[in-house]
This record gives sequence, C-alpha cells and structure tokens, in this order.
Amino acid sequence: MTTIIKQKDLITSVKDALQFISYYHPQDFIQAMSRAYDREANQAAKDAIAQILINSRMCAEGHRPICQDTGIVNVFVDVGLDVKFDLSMSLDDAINEGVRQGYLENTNVLRASVLADPAFGRKNTKDNTPAVIHYKLVPGNKVDITVAAKGGGSENKSKLAMLNPSDSIVDWVLKTVPTMGAGWCPPGMLGIGIGGTAEKAMMLAKEALMEEINMDELLRRGPENKIEELRIEIFEKVNALGIGAQGLGGLTTVLDIKIKDYPCHAAGKPVGMIPNCAATRHAHFQLDGSGPAHIQAPKLEDYPEVTWDASKSKRVNLDTITQEEMNSWQPGDTLLLSGTMYTGRDAAHKRLVEMIDNGEELPVDLKGKFIYYVGPVDPVRDEVVGPAGPTTATRMDKFTRKVLEHTGLFGMIGKADRGPTAIEAIKDNQATYLMAVGGAAYLVSKAVREAEVVAFADLGMEAIYKFVVEDMPVSVAVDVNGTSVHAIAPKIWQEKIGKIPVIDATAG
Repeated sequence: MTTIIKQKDLITSVKDALQFISYYHPQDFIQAMSRAYDREANQAAKDAIAQILINSRMCAEGHRPICQDTGIVNVFVDVGLDVKFDLSMSLDDAINEGVRQGYLENTNVLRASVLADPAFGRKNTKDNTPAVIHYKLVPGNKVDITVAAKGGGSENKSKLAMLNPSDSIVDWVLKTVPTMGAGWCPPGMLGIGIGGTAEKAMMLAKEALMEEINMDELLRRGPENKIEELRIEIFEKVNALGIGAQGLGGLTTVLDIKIKDYPCHAAGKPVGMIPNCAATRHAHFQLDGSGPAHIQAPKLEDYPEVTWDASKSKRVNLDTITQEEMNSWQPGDTLLLSGTMYTGRDAAHKRLVEMIDNGEELPVDLKGKFIYYVGPVDPVRDEVVGPAGPTTATRMDKFTRKVLEHTGLFGMIGKADRGPTAIEAIKDNQATYLMAVGGAAYLVSKAVREAEVVAFADLGMEAIYKFVVEDMPVSVAVDVNGTSVHAIAPKIWQEKIGKIPVIDATAG
C-alpha cells in the first residue's frame, strides 16, 4: 500500500529533530560518559568529564545547545519504494527548509556555521543550509530518517587511508589517533569504515557513528565475529594510549569503536575513520504518513548526579593580572577567571594580522589581556550570550606569534592542544595558553556576565566580543616556559596503563 508523506510533516519533523539533538544527548552516550566518570583515575580528566555531564543536564533542562558549534547537518534518508511525497518543492529543498526552520527557531536559536563559496568568498548562509543529504531506496512504505549535527572540531579530524591489502588496520589507527590531537573533544566515538572505495569507506565511517554505544555490553558477552573482535582490540589499545578526556591524560579516550565494512577491490583496503565528539548529536525518526514524527525526550532522572569541585582552583582577576602571577602557573593548574577578556577566532585573527601587516591601528587594545577562541550562539530571553564554549586552538597557531609580539597579549583560551609553532611563540613571549572544556558550552556561558561586539561585526559569530566573566573555569595547558600538559600527561598515563608500546606517530 502506498504511503503519502506530506511536505509539512517532513519539514516539521526535520526541524523538531534538530532542535531536539541540540539540547539532548543520546541516553547511551550519557550512560557511557557516566561510567567513564566513575572509572576515571586522573582528577583533571574526571573534572572535564564532570563539566560535560553537568553541561548536558543543564542543556536538557534549559533547552539550549550542548555546544556553541551546533554543527553542519547530516541527513540519512531511507525511502521506501512504496512511498509517495506530496511536495511543492524538491525533496532536498524540503529537508533544507526543515534545517532552516530548526536553526532559526526563536526560542532556541542555533549557530549558523555553514559557508557558501568555500574556496573563495566563504559567506555565511545565515541559516545553516544546505545540509549534507544521503538517500537510499529500500523496500517498504515508510521513510526512515537519521539527523545528525556534526561539529567542525571533530569533523576536521576525519582520516582516510588507502592501505595495502596486507597492512594492519589496528596499526594504522594507533599511528593516526595521536596525530589527531584533542581537538575532536574526547572522550567520544570512532566510526571506522573498511572497504569499498575512498568515498564509500568514509560514508561507512559516518554511518557507523549513528549506531548505539554498546561496548560495555560487548565486553560482558564477548565477541561473536571478527568485526566485534576488531572493535574490542581497537577500543582497548586506543584507550591504552592514555590521551584521556580533552587530551589531559587518563583512562578513557574512546567510549566505543564502531565499524562497518563493504567489499573492495583486490588491490587495496580503503579505511576511513571519523570521530564523534563529546557533543555527539543524532536522532532517528520514521514517517509513515500519519503526521510529523515524535522523538521521546529522556527523563531528567536518567542523568547522573555529578558535581564539580572548584574549591581547589586559583582565582584570577584578568583586570589586574601581572606577568609574575602568570609565571607561577603550572601545566594542569585549574583557574577561575574573572574580569575582561576579548574573543576572536579564525576570521578575526586573519583580519587582525592583515591590519598589523598594513600598519593599521587595531580596533581593540590587547596588551595584558586574554583572547578567547569562541564563536558564541546568539542569546535568547534574558541571556547575556548563548552557549560559548571554546573552538579548536590549533587553527590559530599560524597567527599566534605575530599577535603576541605586536599586541602584548598575555595569553589565549581555547580548546585542546597547541602545535609546536604556537608553543614556541608562547615560550618566546612568556605568554600562556589556557584550556576550557569542549562540550561544556552552556556551562561556560553562565560565567559570562557582559557581552558586547566591539569589532568586526560583519563577521557574525566570528566578530570580536568584549566579555566580562566571573569564575570561568579553565586549566593551564601551556605555561610561560612552553611546557604543554597535552604533551606530558598522555605519556604519563600511557605508562601507567602500560598495555601497548609507544608508537611513533610520525613514522611510516
């Protein structure tokens, strides 16, 4: 029997699903993170997981985004052969209308991050369209849709290798994961696609990330096939790398490994690997012609009771901070920042450096200040600013030396590790780099007491803001001597875990 899917039901269902996943983590993720929190032996990593879990519950209660990067939309559509669409536009356009409405919903505005003309103009489309849409034709008279919002920090760490048939997949994964740094916001999942062609392997990896986290169940019952054996082996060996939550060192780097495979040419072995971050967001629904879909919300009592103890953190006044005070900070120290800071990420840094090169006066005085790498969500209701978690700091590495040397900036705040170029510049300028927890954007935004755009308003969420904060939690990631917690902590924890030898990530 033919099923008729109405346009308004499709649009409403996509819109509602995107709103839903912006503030509700999948329950399997919450449960897996809760178990990781209970097991974690490194206090710094445990604190980071605590912030992620507290943020998750706050978002569920407040219906605000888990992460300020509300992602690029991925839609997987399985269309039954006995389905007829009642549309006045193309199927792509109908799905994108759902995306547009979902991101512009005035009670919970989501950040628009999609840029048109990617190689040249890179202009924001203002509504996060278009989505990346994949279709399959399948037997039946229903439409199954999986909607995901994929953050740039994790998507940028996607990897593809065209291995030789005799090459070890495990060895490649263990060589590759350390090169990904912590910008993908572990702990999360790794989706791995094996076989097909280059693009098929990557599709398999992305599809694998939509599956339920069930590693604890698999470990209890034991593997039933070779793929499950491979999942367990990679899971145990990646966690034995000691990278840990946010790259701070610890017992849990991945919550699960998901693998899908497909036949391939005899001459090769394509392998794709895509991480999902600590803001993993996806939902599945079905349309059967009876109206828009309804996704069951989790119960607040299903969230773990987790507290984060800030009593051991050093309080820092950003308006009176001195070089001597900064010199006393050690890698891994936790700080609570209060006072004035400025924001700025990729586009703002590019413009600042162009102004410096042209001898122009900068629009803000950064001397003795900190700059926060963030592109916040627009505020709603009585908010000062929307969710405002850090973006991946390594993207600003190439600008760091010039900005530090020209402005007298004291330091930077961002997500995850810094590369050697930035670390050298930090050391040479006796500056510092502080790390905020990725995946805790709503929690971080509650520390912002005032927010005002002070430069480059045309850049939208990438404009320079002046923030006044109170007790914003961060940790010292690179001190004035150039010592990086991300360089030393994983090695310490890898040695403690001691299951695998150190692998040279630069070899091969």
